[in-house]
Amino acid sequence: MIEAQGLGLVAGTRTLVDALDLRLQRGQVWALVGANGSGKTTLLHTLAGLRAPDDGAVQLEGRPYAGWPAGEAACLRGLLPQAVVDSFAASVLDLVLIGRHPHLARWAWEGDDDRRIARAALAAVDLTDFDERDVLTLSGGERQRVAIAALLAQDPLALLMDEPLAHLDLHHQLLVLRHLQALAVQQQRLVVLSVHDLNLAARFATHVLVLGPRGHHAGPVAEVMTEAVLSAAFGHALQRVNLGGQWLFVPA
Repeated sequence: MIEAQGLGLVAGTRTLVDALDLRLQRGQVWALVGANGSGKTTLLHTLAGLRAPDDGAVQLEGRPYAGWPAGEAACLRGLLPQAVVDSFAASVLDLVLIGRHPHLARWAWEGDDDRRIARAALAAVDLTDFDERDVLTLSGGERQRVAIAALLAQDPLALLMDEPLAHLDLHHQLLVLRHLQALAVQQQRLVVLSVHDLNLAARFATHVLVLGPRGHHAGPVAEVMTEAVLSAAFGHALQRVNLGGQWLFVPA
């Protein structure tokens, strides 16, 4: 679905990623983990085609982003940014319907099918009956779920999400992760998300990319999420413990 070849990313004088080869396929859930400033956001923006790599190349469905019309690319991959700012009043439904724009012809208005898709996306994030609420009256967690619903309404084959669990309580973190997992398994979508909770990453992801000061590690969760790799990436010793058959990572 998305492939990086010899990818290099630089921020100022720092090299964030060097010679990264990555194949992200439908049916997979990739977790991006790493310390603050390790390059997770920069990498997501590059994989989404919003930032040119400093070295190497990124392809969407076997073609560089320059070879895709913007509207067609938006039907294939969507990005949830880390920060969403609401500058003026608008209804929740109108904001979620923004996700339908790549599927509309020029000058076309949203139809009944678009509103049905938008309402289904709101239901998926536990915001049923929020259609007419003013977004400026919502809490930070509710607004985050509106942003996730807009991406779901966009209905891309690849969902790239920068800290989608930010501001969410535990119940809604699990609700969102279970829905994303179902999209990958049942609909063969690709999900890529940056996440700070290592235990949620280990529980819901199929693959993980760890960004650290000593390089990157990518692959299936069971192979990559080890005490040694994670301790080196976060600069603090971590210990893996088994609790009821579930592996958890705790500070040593």
